[in-house]
Amino acid sequence: MQKYIFNIHDVVLFMTVAECFLLVIFQAILPVKNQLANRLLSVFLLSIAVSSACILVLWNENVRLFPLFDETLLPYFLVITQLLKGPMLLLYVTALTQDSFSLNRRHWLHAIPIVIALLWLLAFHINGSDLSFKTLHQQQLANAVWHFIKVMPFFYGLMAFNKVRLYLISLQDQYSTFSSTEPSWLKTLSLGFLITWTFSILVHVVANTIDSPRISDVIGITENYIVFILINALFINSVVHTHKLLTTKPELSKDIKVDEKLTDSAIQKVQQGMETQKLFLKQNLNIEEFSKRINLPVKEVSAVINKHYGTNFFEFMNSYRVEEAKRLLGDNQHAEMTVMDVLLHAGFNSKSAFHRFFNRLVGMSPTEYRKQQLQKEKAG
Repeated sequence: MQKYIFNIHDVVLFMTVAECFLLVIFQAILPVKNQLANRLLSVFLLSIAVSSACILVLWNENVRLFPLFDETLLPYFLVITQLLKGPMLLLYVTALTQDSFSLNRRHWLHAIPIVIALLWLLAFHINGSDLSFKTLHQQQLANAVWHFIKVMPFFYGLMAFNKVRLYLISLQDQYSTFSSTEPSWLKTLSLGFLITWTFSILVHVVANTIDSPRISDVIGITENYIVFILINALFINSVVHTHKLLTTKPELSKDIKVDEKLTDSAIQKVQQGMETQKLFLKQNLNIEEFSKRINLPVKEVSAVINKHYGTNFFEFMNSYRVEEAKRLLGDNQHAEMTVMDVLLHAGFNSKSAFHRFFNRLVGMSPTEYRKQQLQKEKAG
C-alpha cells in the first residue's frame, strides 16, 4: 500500500513538472497586457517545475540522470529554485496590482537568501547524497539547508498574501466601483500557496521530530496534490482574470499634515463635489478623476475622506449613491422607473453591488423600501 502511494506521489510530481513547462510555453504564446507580470509568472512556474524535478530525482532511487547532476549539481538547482519561487510570487502579485510597477536594483535584495544558501553548499561541500541523508557526517549541515529552503518560501507567501490584503484596501480607497471576482481569485491563490508552503514546513518538522515516515509521506503527497491544483488555478487566473484587475497607486499617506485652513477648504471642496456637482453619479469614478474635478490633490481628498468622514473612497461614494437611490425610489414622480433604472441613474453599474449596499445601509431591499415609502405617502 505504501508503495502504491509513493507511485502516485511520483506521478503527481511528473505531471506538475510537465504542466509547468507547458504553461510557460502557453504564457509565451498568449497575448497579454502586462508583460512583466507574464514573465514573472513564467519564472515562478519554471522554479516550481525544476524544484519538483529535483525532489523527484533526490528521493526516488529509480529516477536518475547522470552522476555529475545527481550528486554535484542537483543541490544547487534545488536550492536556487526553492528560494526563487517565493520572491517570484510576491513580485508577480505586485506587478499585477501596483500601477506602473517595474523592477529595480532594490529587488536584487531578494537574491540574498539564494546567495547565502549557495555559499553554504560550497563551503561544506554538500552533495545530493548529503541532502537525502545517505551520509551521516554531513547530516546536520544538510538539515540546515532544508530548514532554510522550507522556511523562506513561507515568509514570502505571507508577504504575498499581505500584499493582496493591502491591495483590497487600496481598491476601496481609490475606486468607487470594482469587481470583487478578480481580487478574490488572487487572494485565494496567494492563500493557497501560503497553505502549501506551510504544509511543506509541517512535513519537514514531522520528519525531524516524529519517527513516522508514513505520516510525513501522506502530508507530503497532500502538498503535491495542492501544488498541482494551484498550478492549474494559476493558469486559469492568468488567462481569464488578470487582465481585468484594476491597479492601484502606492498607498496614500494616511498621516498627511495639512494646516487647519486648508483642511476646511478641502472639506468644502469635497462636499461641493458630492452635493453640488454630484460626481458620485458618474459610474467607474476613481479618486484621481474625482480629485481633478474638484481641483484638489489626491492626498488631500484621501485625508478628508479618511479623517473627516471616517471611511474610504469606495464606501463614501456608494453611500451617496444609496441616498440618491432612496430619493428616486421614494418619489412618486419616478414610480415608473425600474430598480435597474434607479441603480444606473444613482451611479451604480452592478446590480449585486447596489443590492448589497442598499440592504446594508437601509436594512431592507430597494423594492421593500419603495413599497414602504409609497404606503407612507398614501397614508399621509
